[in-house]
Amino acid sequence: MVAPDDQRLSIATVSFPGAHGELTGYLARPTASMDPLPAVLVIHENRGLNPHIEDVTRRIALEGFVALGVDFLSPVGGTPANEDQAREMIGKLDPALTVENAVAAVAYLADHPASNGKVGSLGFCWGGAMSNQVAVNSEAVSATVAYYGRQPEAAAVAKIKAPMMLHYAGLDERINAGIPDFETALKGNGVAYELFIYENVNHAFNNDTNAARYDQKAADLA
Repeated sequence: MVAPDDQRLSIATVSFPGAHGELTGYLARPTASMDPLPAVLVIHENRGLNPHIEDVTRRIALEGFVALGVDFLSPVGGTPANEDQAREMIGKLDPALTVENAVAAVAYLADHPASNGKVGSLGFCWGGAMSNQVAVNSEAVSATVAYYGRQPEAAAVAKIKAPMMLHYAGLDERINAGIPDFETALKGNGVAYELFIYENVNHAFNNDTNAARYDQKAADLA
């Protein structure tokens, strides 16, 4: 965990125009760097922009990036403290409009004065699926990473231009069922990708606030 008041980081709450209404986010970047840095869009799970994802955003920033954790529930009032309520709200979001908001967030980061214009996306669970959709729909994204995220339709893979890194949990049968068709499409369309399956771990193995699912060895390796 990286403390919110870690002096190595500059932290700010930001707002910017999404494709459909204003979006808010949690922006973290190293205080020591005066030069523009590559940027990373951090896409939350189906619990919204919670303290865990803010911590992940800080961790990414300490690796030398401008990191932005966007609250994709911004258009409907923002992430509530109650995680069950957040899951219900996520389930009611319009998928197409939310993808457009993710693409807008990539564009915001590409133009941010602290950014050098190169932007990657990183998502977990619901956010992993969204990171895959960023790969399909954003012309500005430079690379995408998805942890145990639902795959895009095979027919959409031809639109992917940026390299991808894909992390899957070996016990996650529902999500993993889509891997064969996705990988066939990636290969058929010449998409640069790396795909890793971590045996005997569960969906959400990277979430160190979820004691039932967290697997430190797999998370550290990923």
